Amino acid sequence: MSEPAVAFAAMMTVVAATLRRSVRSVVPPDGGGDDRGAVSIEHVLWYAAAAISVAVVATIIWNQVKSTASTPVQSPSAP
Repeated sequence: MSEPAVAFAAMMTVVAATLRRSVRSVVPPDGGGDDRGAVSIEHVLWYAAAAISVAVVATIIWNQVKSTASTPVQSPSAP
């Protein structure tokens, strides 16, 4: 895997784990529990970090695509 793909996979793992953890904290398995509020600052910071990371990875990939697309294609010469 290339470095951007590894970084993207790692960020998706972090986001998925955070979403699973936040769902478990909102709806406990026994149906009871105390309410922690709609959104905590920790959730906001995790989602902001994930969004920034995805934007950085997308920018890196887009720049690689643009640089590859801008290189001229050599036409084959006949022998």
